[in-house]
Amino acid sequence: MDSGNGSKKEVMFNRMLDKKKEVKVVRNIVLIVTLSILIIGLISGLFIFNYVTKGMKALDPESEEVIEVKIPIGSGLDSIAAKLKEKGIIKDARLFKYYAKFNNESQFQAGTYNLTKAMTPDELIQSLKSGKVYREPVFTLTIPEGLNLKQISAIVEKRTGIPEKEFMDYVTDNATIDNLIAEYPGMLTEEIKNENIKFALEGYLFPATYPFYEENPSLPSIVKVMLDATAANIKPHLAYLAEKEKSVHWLLTFASLIEKEATDQSERDVIASVFNNRMKADPEMPLQTDPTVAYAHQEHLSTTYHSDLKKDDPYNTYIYKGLPPGPIANAGKSSVKAVLDPEQTKYLFFLAGKDGNPHYAVTYEEHLKNKAEYLDGK
Repeated sequence: MDSGNGSKKEVMFNRMLDKKKEVKVVRNIVLIVTLSILIIGLISGLFIFNYVTKGMKALDPESEEVIEVKIPIGSGLDSIAAKLKEKGIIKDARLFKYYAKFNNESQFQAGTYNLTKAMTPDELIQSLKSGKVYREPVFTLTIPEGLNLKQISAIVEKRTGIPEKEFMDYVTDNATIDNLIAEYPGMLTEEIKNENIKFALEGYLFPATYPFYEENPSLPSIVKVMLDATAANIKPHLAYLAEKEKSVHWLLTFASLIEKEATDQSERDVIASVFNNRMKADPEMPLQTDPTVAYAHQEHLSTTYHSDLKKDDPYNTYIYKGLPPGPIANAGKSSVKAVLDPEQTKYLFFLAGKDGNPHYAVTYEEHLKNKAEYLDGK
């Protein structure tokens, strides 16, 4: 009996050893499989990451080849991505599509585009959204800040050959003004037809550098591109103007005074404050800004004399209180910003000293001291 029991115990012990070995083998197998999956996943992840990263870069950053791509009206993201892949602009149509969807980009413009392999997906998306063709312009037309319509007409003649008189005749024509008011209802209103306004479109042709892709653009197209730029730059402020019960005309008129009086942004902000304080004063103080006197005379005044200030004209802010009937020049973004967000001061006076700096004062007595020190040299 003892011998039999011993034999059974030995068998059970061997079975237990076998089970331990099996468990160990299973554990090793599970470990190996798990590690294999992790390694494969890591390798796959790195591969996908590298693939996506490369896909977000330009296909060939050094390429200068211009490729024409036509996007028909009604084209969806799938067909656009496929067209870009077909033309060799992008590496992967599906990746481009997913990237555009991830960034909520879907509103693309139909048209013919001159694209390159050197463009990134972001650049391609922006191009397709804006409808702008990526190509070298035939010429550019630069309109600086602070110019009036007559000065702009001279630049247009120099760059395009369109005579100044033809330009001025067009922008002052009643039929033209009526058509443009209908075309830009959110920007151009009946205010620009006020009998006291010298030129309806004064201040509405935005200062910028404009590219033109044809040798002889028409005069209406030149004016339109400038008005489009003004509309685009004013659009973000329309809600604010409505809240304050102010018009675009008010904004551009005010901004034109700032543009003619100031140089850097800090000056613009403070001068806007001075004008605001004067208009809010009790009783209201005239703005007394020299550029309006020059505009009233319709000539450049290198020096404004006392006799010039007597010009009886609605634009003369030495005689008439508040803003003039309309803009006296085109204003850039900085001047518009100063009007909408001026510095908060108590200043009522300022002057440009011989030292080239502006000098501000709260009281007239302080202003006289500044005048004696910085202008008269006493």
